[in-house]
Formats: sequence, structure tokens, C-alpha cells
Amino acid sequence: MEPESTKFTEQGVLTLSQEHWELARERASIIGRLAALEIVGHQSADEAAQKLGISRRQVYVLIQRFRQGTGLVTDLAPTHTSGGKGKKRLVEAVENIVCELIRKKFMTRQKLTVAKLYRRIKQECKTRGLPVPARNTVALRIKWLNPVQVKQAREGADAVRSLLSAGGTPPEITAILEEVQIDHTVIDLIVVDERDRQPIGRPYLTIAIDVFSDCIVGMVVTLEPPSTVSVGLCLAHMVCDKRPWLEQLQLEVDWPMSGKPGSVYVDNAPEFKSEALQRGCEQHGILLSYRPLGQPHYGGIIERLIGTMMGDIHELPGTTFSNPQARGDYDSEKKAALTLHELERWLTIAVAYYHGETHYNDLQEPPAKRWSKGLTLNGPPPVVTNAKAFLIDFLPIIRRSLTRTGFRVDYIDYFANTLKPLIARRKKGGTMFLIRRDPRDISRIWVLDPDSQKYLEIPYRSLENPAITLWEHRQAIKRLRAEGRDQVDEVSLFRMIDQMRDIVHDAQKATKRTRRNNERLKHLTHSTKKSKPQIPPDPDQSEIKSAVPFSDIEEW
Repeated sequence: MEPESTKFTEQGVLTLSQEHWELARERASIIGRLAALEIVGHQSADEAAQKLGISRRQVYVLIQRFRQGTGLVTDLAPTHTSGGKGKKRLVEAVENIVCELIRKKFMTRQKLTVAKLYRRIKQECKTRGLPVPARNTVALRIKWLNPVQVKQAREGADAVRSLLSAGGTPPEITAILEEVQIDHTVIDLIVVDERDRQPIGRPYLTIAIDVFSDCIVGMVVTLEPPSTVSVGLCLAHMVCDKRPWLEQLQLEVDWPMSGKPGSVYVDNAPEFKSEALQRGCEQHGILLSYRPLGQPHYGGIIERLIGTMMGDIHELPGTTFSNPQARGDYDSEKKAALTLHELERWLTIAVAYYHGETHYNDLQEPPAKRWSKGLTLNGPPPVVTNAKAFLIDFLPIIRRSLTRTGFRVDYIDYFANTLKPLIARRKKGGTMFLIRRDPRDISRIWVLDPDSQKYLEIPYRSLENPAITLWEHRQAIKRLRAEGRDQVDEVSLFRMIDQMRDIVHDAQKATKRTRRNNERLKHLTHSTKKSKPQIPPDPDQSEIKSAVPFSDIEEW
């Protein structure tokens, strides 16, 4: 039996290679509309067949696959890797050139024509000794792009305002999870660590709100700054049933709001522009939209909610308030009392309370009641059952070639026996594999098998190396280079991480010991002053400089 670290993730929640992905997207855009119809006539099927370059019979086969599938783009992925009419595949290196030049030359204010763009692509392919794609293939890649994003990139934000909504106001939302807004904020509270209950800093909150009902549908509390991973975690929390998670928190509260959104609305922060988020949303049929620049009312719902929640946070011990003037002489670190886990439990209860209250907005009814009305109108939304597999589709993407010893990613080697068939068939020139990596734990990576179209979970080649975060990894490389080392290798990298962890551990012990001694000294000084009578000083004797004998201090 294979070890857990080398098993495939589930079919149906994978992310395809670029060439298969584009074919699946084209099919989904055409077949998806037909699959929603009760009856698909021959005329509609023939029109779809002409667009896809396949037969009428194959159209009906794809419609059946989509109806029986899970609603993902990959339901319509090719079942084999050979060529064929209508497949329109490019080799990976050519595909990368096409995508890169579209992004750098076509999606700019220079507004390069398709003809000029194709000449650039043709020239680049010939320079690298690669096959030249057909001009129609390049035109098709452009056709698949989001027209609003293309127009905004080539003509500016003003040119697309009329496409986004009428009259400069956000479009009306008529169903639950039709649109979900996601945003981040740093929480106005200092939390303490689990073991020593010492202050460790302010955490971050990533939160998702359903626009139709004003219900909170996803939430993540973390000590790491906002990133692609925190967005993915929030989405995974949103789409899955929350009852198992509530049981882990040991809370008996209701939070029934779950499901896959139709669209996600975000601002223009870098973590919302990542390839991982864009491709993950496409895979699961989620439209990713961005807030128009200079129009803050588009994000008013989520920002109002965050403001409300922070107002409640200001009542907790350890709050930093919203500004130094409001904080005054309040010692936030000294008053800090909640761990990250305890804060998460408190926030969950606050969310349940929020859902049952009527708020000062246009709805004039509790969010939970509005959600129930949405369920009555449209039925329950689809829910994802495998949160881990869903999250993989939103992890950051990197690309590496496969060697005879596996993959090397940022000086670390990864290998598993399941790579042996791929190693045996690898070609000269190094095909680039699509890899996902979780920055919170880089002890394993997920590699897309181009043949099976599934992810392989690949651990360290040296299993004795400890699990580390990407932050630790980057700090170790920075320290090694600061020491003047031109060559960084895996052994020196993990040795440096061990040293860094030792420094942190010793610092924590010293801090804990010092704070404990200070508390004992303060307590003893207070009790001594309280128990001893106040005697006027004798002018003939030396002034007593301390109420605590030095011998007692040395014992501590």
C-alpha cells in the first residue's frame, strides 16, 4: 500500500496542465450553457459542434459528462493526451511564450494588434527553435480572456465602467452566494501564546460576506500577513459544511451558511491577483471580479462589516483600539489574555450573534432570516466535501523541470516512488511541471502528473529534515548569503534553520525567566511594604536602598 504522502488527490478537484486547461475552459463555456437546458435540439448541438470542431454525437457525450459531473471545468477535460481535431494543444514551452507575450505585449496601453502580437510570438519561437503556433490559435487564446479585464488593461479603468454596472452603482444581487466579497484586516488586539501566555502580536482576519444576505460565509484568523494562502483558506472555509469545524472548536452554535459562490469580489491587492487564485476560481466555476479603482462604494458592505467587528474587539482585554488617541495609557500587551484559538472561538460566537440581529442597513432584517429566504427561493447552494483537495487548487503555483532525482525547489530536493514512471519518460529539454506549495509547511509539494491529470503529493527526499515554513526558508537563505556564501545547498540551509530555531528557543526561555523574576520581585516588594511598619529613617544610619535582601534576589 502506498504511503499517504504519495497518494493522488481526488479526480474532479485537480488543476489541469495549461494545454488541457484551455481546452476544458472552451468546452465548459459552450457545453455548460447547453447542459442547463432541459432539451438540447440538433440545431444547438450542431452550432456547438462547429465551434468545438467535433461531431454532434460528441457534443451530446460532453453534455452528459457535464450533467453527471461536479460542476467543475475539469469535468470536460480530455480523457487522453493524444492529439485530435479540435484539441488545439501547444507544447508547454510554446504555451508559456504565447501566454507571456499576451500578458506583456497585448494586455498593455500600447494596444498591440493581434497581427503584431503574432509576429512577436513567431519570432520568439523561431529564436528558441520551437514550433510556431497557428495565428488562429493565438487569436483563440485572446478570445478566451475576460473582455472586461482586456479592455481595462488596454484602455484604462474609465473605459470599462459602463461594462461593470449601470449608473456607476454596483449591480443588483438577487440570490444567496451570487456574489461574495472578501477582504483582510489586522485585528485591533494583541494575542498571547498557548504555552507561556506571553504577548505575540496582532493577528489578521480574512473574512467573506454574502452580499445578498449580509451573512458571514467564511473566516480565517492567522498570525501571517494576508496572502494567497489565507484567501484560499477563507474560500475553503466558505464552501464546506462548518459543523465538523465547530465541533473541533467545541462550540454549540449555528453557522449554516456554506456553499460555493457564483462570483467573488475583491480589491486590487497583490494576493488577489495571483495566478493560483485566478486559476483556482476558474477551475471551480467561480467568477473573480475586482473592485473598480476610485469607486470605494463597491466594497462598502465588507468594509462596514469589518468596522462593526472591530468595534466589538475593542471590548476585549489586550485591545489596541483603532488609534493611539483612543488607546491612551491603556497597556495592551500587559492586558493581553486571549490566545489565537480563544480569539477564533470568540469571533465564531460573535458571528452567530451577528447573524441573528437586525443591522442598520437596507435589508432591515437579520442576516440569518435573509439567508433562509434565499434558500427558499433558489434552493441550497453546492457544498464541497473535500476541503484539503479544494485548497490545493488555490495554493501558490511554481514550475520546475523533473530530474532523475526528482524535483529541486529552492535548494530543497523532493522525491517519491510515484515519480519513477515520469522520470523514465522524461524528455530532453526538461518539460516544466506545474507544482503547488503551501508556504505554511514546505515539507511536501503537490506535482501535477500530465498523464493522469492528478496531483502527486511529494515529500522531502531527505525525510529526516524537519517541516519548515517558507518564511524560515527565506530567512535562512538571507543569513547564509550575509555570511558570504555564494553557494547555498540543502545541508547548510537546514543547519542554518536549526540555528535560527535554537536562537528563538533560547530567547523565549530567557524572556520567560526574566518576566517571571520581575513578577516575583514585584510581588515580594509589594508584600514587604504592606507587612512592615513605616519607620522614620535614622539620620545616623545609611539610607536603605532596597526592601529586598540581595541574597533573596540571587536565589531567583
